[in-house]
Amino acid sequence: MTGNESGIPGKFLKPCDTPLERYKVEPFILVIFGGGGDLSRRKLLPTLFHLFREDELSAGFSVLGFGRRQMNDEQYRSMMKEAVREFGEEEFDEAQWNEFSKRVFFHSGHFEDDETYRGLQEKISAISIPTDGGKRNVIYYMSVPPHVTPVAVEKMNQHELCRGRYSTKVIIEKPFGFDLSSAKELNSILTDAFEESRIYRIDHYLGKETVQNIMFFRFSNAVFERLWNSKYIDHVQITVAEDIGIEERGAFYEQNGVVRDIVQNHVMQLMALVAMEPPIGFEADFIRDEKGKVFRALRPMDDEYIDRFTVRSQYGPGPVRGVDVPGYRAEKGVSPDSATPTFFAGKFYVANWRWAGVPFYVRTGKRLARHVTEICIQFKQPPLRLFGRTCDVLEPNILALTIQPDERISLRFGVKYPHVINRIYPAEMVFSYQNTFKTKSHPAYERLLIDCMKGDLTLFVRQDGVEAIWEALDPLLARWESMPPRDFPNYPSGSWGPVEADLLLQRDGRSWLTV
Repeated sequence: MTGNESGIPGKFLKPCDTPLERYKVEPFILVIFGGGGDLSRRKLLPTLFHLFREDELSAGFSVLGFGRRQMNDEQYRSMMKEAVREFGEEEFDEAQWNEFSKRVFFHSGHFEDDETYRGLQEKISAISIPTDGGKRNVIYYMSVPPHVTPVAVEKMNQHELCRGRYSTKVIIEKPFGFDLSSAKELNSILTDAFEESRIYRIDHYLGKETVQNIMFFRFSNAVFERLWNSKYIDHVQITVAEDIGIEERGAFYEQNGVVRDIVQNHVMQLMALVAMEPPIGFEADFIRDEKGKVFRALRPMDDEYIDRFTVRSQYGPGPVRGVDVPGYRAEKGVSPDSATPTFFAGKFYVANWRWAGVPFYVRTGKRLARHVTEICIQFKQPPLRLFGRTCDVLEPNILALTIQPDERISLRFGVKYPHVINRIYPAEMVFSYQNTFKTKSHPAYERLLIDCMKGDLTLFVRQDGVEAIWEALDPLLARWESMPPRDFPNYPSGSWGPVEADLLLQRDGRSWLTV
């Protein structure tokens, strides 16, 4: 690469012994199971259309939606056109859509029906382009409810859609199983049909630029990595808060709840990126090896620990951004006496030398005060007070990694207040992605789809990590399910959750940092 083709400001470009990777995407067909569903409409087709406009796709690509709805190709194209208009992040271009839509098709059928898969074989053969080696590159995207995936994969395997004349990959949406037992069962079905290196367990949080930057920030800045341990860090907080409710996912949420929906995947992945040891290289398995060690080091939770250090809650009615919204039990598809939690708070420990005694506080929920995902790392206070009684209350140093809605990194530190004797003022240094690079980061699904096309598994979840997380969380879920709550709903919409979540930290002399 010469000049400034990378888009990086020229003063930052330096000679490098490893050239920036240029990749070539071979002809492929993306088969979306659940092609007419919400994820396809909101994320997948708008993302693919954007990649097409940016010339990031092979000239020989095609997209095949597969679902129960009875539609022909033209009806599906019309439906997706309106979806791209509504959910795309750029101005709609009619001419480019017309060119793109020529590669978009639909196959109607039932996921458990054998005849449907014979028709799917014929459709793939008719619209896909073989590679120079004669095989057809097929990416299956399982955008279906969790219970459908095992059924569909077994049928694909029976009808020889996974190997042989096809070079295949499969993308699996979370949750990866319902518990440890079902996760192992799902994996057995997947690995019977696909090689492990062809299985892409997708967690869209890992595609966010600021999530990826946690590793770069840690391992490229010795000033922080040397402090990244129990000697200097007091505690870590992870907040994944949403101000929306469950929207149209009542049936899904009733089966899964907040732990399976958010904690088992997003939250645990964020914790691993903060807590992991430096990998020996920036390759997929090296990184996933270190994340797996974090999951296996999570301190086991018995019933007494769960009762003392975890909080479950469900939202009731209340005002969000000035609009009164219903409680969870009044949502479509939800039982009027539901005991499903929509909020979780808890204290975890990573039982290794680096993090011995450092609590990781986690909270996540629906219908909270605002939409924010943030990791706050609070450093220990100085052991001596040097500035007299006027400074008895010192603000701690806090490093905040904000993932959404603002993408930024900030550091709080103390400075002297001017013209006042011995008064410390908390100042803040802020790095903003948008202000620095004059651009917003690319949507997570865009990065992850490209990585799958390239065959890069770095930002995807490996099965041993999935099982280690379930092993840590299964006792929590079993305890909760054996003791249904009696006080639901127990926090109003538009709040920061129940008072018990605040008490969880107050008992340790701490408080939540995101407000």
